[in-house]
Amino acid sequence: MQRIVVTGTGAICGAGKTPAEILAAICAGRSAIAPIGQWDASRWPVRAAAEVADFNPGALLNDRKLFKLIRRTDVFGIYAAGQAIEAAGLATHRDALDAQARARFNDATGVYVGSGGGAYQHQYDFLPLLAAADGSLPTFGRELGATVSPMWLLRSLPNNVLCHVGIRHDLKGPNACITNHSISGSLAIIEAAQALRTGECERAVAVGHDASIEPQMVLYYHGVGLLTEDALRPFDADRSGSAMGEGAAALVIETEHSAAERGAPVLGEILGSGCASEGEGLLPIRDDGDGLARAIAMALEDSGLRASDVGMIVAHGNGTRQGDVSEARALRGIFGAAPPPVTAFKWAFGHLLAASGIIETVLALAALRGRTVPGIAALQRLDPACAGLQVSASAQTPRSDVALVLSRGFGGTNAALAVRAAAG
Repeated sequence: MQRIVVTGTGAICGAGKTPAEILAAICAGRSAIAPIGQWDASRWPVRAAAEVADFNPGALLNDRKLFKLIRRTDVFGIYAAGQAIEAAGLATHRDALDAQARARFNDATGVYVGSGGGAYQHQYDFLPLLAAADGSLPTFGRELGATVSPMWLLRSLPNNVLCHVGIRHDLKGPNACITNHSISGSLAIIEAAQALRTGECERAVAVGHDASIEPQMVLYYHGVGLLTEDALRPFDADRSGSAMGEGAAALVIETEHSAAERGAPVLGEILGSGCASEGEGLLPIRDDGDGLARAIAMALEDSGLRASDVGMIVAHGNGTRQGDVSEARALRGIFGAAPPPVTAFKWAFGHLLAASGIIETVLALAALRGRTVPGIAALQRLDPACAGLQVSASAQTPRSDVALVLSRGFGGTNAALAVRAAAG
């Protein structure tokens, strides 16, 4: 089977604007979860999240006009993809080719994006007119064109990142936009890797992005009991829920032949994956972690790995009471009494929803290359129900160069991704 290698990464979130910055913040024990600044949240039941500081779309994209056509979340996705493409040296290599070879290179490069399913703020443009119309549909219809920008539709498209990454970088290969809640970013990697294995393309950019810190989203997540009012504490006995984050991450992945042909730097390898659903409902999850356990088992089989080959686990670790316990049970069921070191990253930059699995994959590769399993700085006392996990507030050492990255979402969806880091 053709090996699939990683040749470039990019990331942005509340903890930093590059993978190196984000990992450094995690290793230093710094959390970006702080009072919300995008609106006056002083009267909100939840007032903290992990926002990207000093948000300046013009500076991030080097294009002040583009922000008129896209949303905050799209800025993050396009920015992270650009980082990964630059790090992989795709443009530099392509620009040295003749016209025919450049065209073939573009046609053989795909784009796969995991996107948030939409946000309530997309509809806010209509609210002033709805109030002014006072229930009169004729008034609403008559004034709509003069009140709401005709660009509203283009701004709200869920595939904006997919489109603009392809347009900006002239990438014309196969593509897909995936909206499957919190496993969207992981699925972008999985779908891209499968496209490479089946010969649909030779290289691909996989992206995940989301920006869910907005009034209604925070209020509704709080209403169903998912958010903490202070800190996100994965696996801690006193954990009280998750916290919103925002940002994006991206990887450039290639066939081993493609990377070798252009002398690309190799950061790691995509080994295999597994996906499974529990089918319990929109919010409920099984207490025994069955869906996650099946996803892990499939990922190990797909990768040709034994459980003992895994050097570290990046848990979903979203800090909810039931979520962490069911995840611990799934891991105990697979790894028994000899689990590898386990960490989680959401305590440092919140839950990035559609971008969570992909940013954690980027960080897993960086951590493995640095021979470290970053500690969960928010962990004070391990919940007895999570006993058996090798978790720590301090850094640990991975037992191999392989990481297992876990991601879970609404509807009982679960994804597991096995990656190997190249020698640092």
